[in-house]
Amino acid sequence: MDKKTEEFYIRLREELSNTSAWPSEYLYKFIVPTSPKKIEEVENAFDNIGAVIHTKQSKNAKYTSISINVLMESPSHVVEKYIELSNIEGIISL
Repeated sequence: MDKKTEEFYIRLREELSNTSAWPSEYLYKFIVPTSPKKIEEVENAFDNIGAVIHTKQSKNAKYTSISINVLMESPSHVVEKYIELSNIEGIISL
């Protein structure tokens, strides 16, 4: 992870700590190239933790947006999921 990305996650963790009481609901939003494998990888990362997942393909079906609403224990857990999913090729975190 480069320094800029690391600084972003540190800042995100701090902002989440200051703006929410934890545990708290958190809404993740991702865009991935439309591929059943990539969509499944994202969904599997949230398997068995009570996540509500919605997917929607772009107009030309080239990309799929994935919204995940889930109860997270702490800001650190939120950041850990982002880092875990950053290994998926082509994923964009919003």
